[in-house]
Amino acid sequence: MTLRLPTVPPGRLVGLDVARCLALVGMIATHTLVSTAPDGGVSTVQAIAGGRASALFAVLAGVSTALMTGRSRPLSGRPLRAAAAGLAARAGFVAAIGLLLGGLDTTVAVILTSYGVLFCLGLPFLGLRARTLAGLALVWAVLAPVLSQLLRPLLPPRGYDSPSLAGLADLPRLLGELLLTGYYPAVVWLAYLLAGMALGRLELRRTGTAVGLLLAGAGTAALAWAVSSVLLEGAGVRAELARTFTGPAEPGGLADTLEHGLYGSTPTGSWWWLAVHAPHSGTPFDLLHTGGCAVAAIGACLLLARLAPATLAVVFGAGTMTLTTYSLHVVLRTPWAWPDDDAATFARHVLLVLAIGAAFRLLGRSGPLERVAALLAGSVRRSVLGPQPDGIPVGAPERGVEPGVDRGVDR
Repeated sequence: MTLRLPTVPPGRLVGLDVARCLALVGMIATHTLVSTAPDGGVSTVQAIAGGRASALFAVLAGVSTALMTGRSRPLSGRPLRAAAAGLAARAGFVAAIGLLLGGLDTTVAVILTSYGVLFCLGLPFLGLRARTLAGLALVWAVLAPVLSQLLRPLLPPRGYDSPSLAGLADLPRLLGELLLTGYYPAVVWLAYLLAGMALGRLELRRTGTAVGLLLAGAGTAALAWAVSSVLLEGAGVRAELARTFTGPAEPGGLADTLEHGLYGSTPTGSWWWLAVHAPHSGTPFDLLHTGGCAVAAIGACLLLARLAPATLAVVFGAGTMTLTTYSLHVVLRTPWAWPDDDAATFARHVLLVLAIGAAFRLLGRSGPLERVAALLAGSVRRSVLGPQPDGIPVGAPERGVEPGVDRGVDR
């Protein structure tokens, strides 16, 4: 008997599923593999995935948001308001799951609550076209870190635990962490979302578009890294950074800390901190470098998926249900499961999520959390949209998006 792979649903971009799956695997790698090499330097996995995997997730969130709100032709009027309401409902669901997972005993900086806030921040931009969104993304990548540098000294001191239900007892601090001071500051990360929305407004099925994304993304990433490196070699710059450094540091001092990465934002004692490109520093150069890497990765995945879409749809099926698989991964990082930091643990986590993703894809099912998110969002969207005279739904979302907004593969 010959095994026949399920066909790819019309309108689905398998390359985006591949990219989501790679982002998931990258985040699992940073959670389960040590970030320090035997010689004390940064490990290979941290050098590759550190800061880039989560940025890829955020850019893909923007792509998915655009696909659900009209693709290259943004929705308007009541359909747009209905889609925005549905997205807001999804965002609330994702944020709630994040708060629950944040209370578990793990070493993971859970991203989902910040994701929910990020989706809400993107709602005012849903009606914009690609060129406008791309310009806003670039401007925001430059200006948002400056705004953050000015505002963070006025906010409550941050903690280093993931946002959780317990944090609701100190709401000002929780909001400050979600918006500006935490691991994934949504105000700054809006640059990623806007960039992804710009991509989602393009004709992503065209080979030329994928090639252009690969080249433009790689060029932006390389340029940002190079300019930052030149600035950091200026006279007295590193001494100024060392003098004003605050927060957790690597044993090797400032140089190792910049190589390994920061914890979402930079110290505010000197404007020279905005010149660094360290992972999770939230500077213009960090945003442009990691955002460029994300755009290049999406372009590469779109090209790869053209070779064997049906096969890749199964192999990378976890990319259709990343809310479920990411949440499972976090649960499995608790002490009773697979909490160790080693290659064997990494392999267990990855093989499990890949196997689950492939099985759900072969069965033609969406992930359980994705299903709930879709039902919730659909109900809210329909209540805003109201009955249609011809029975045809308006503004129906594209199948398969980010954590919390992925409808997966329905029968």
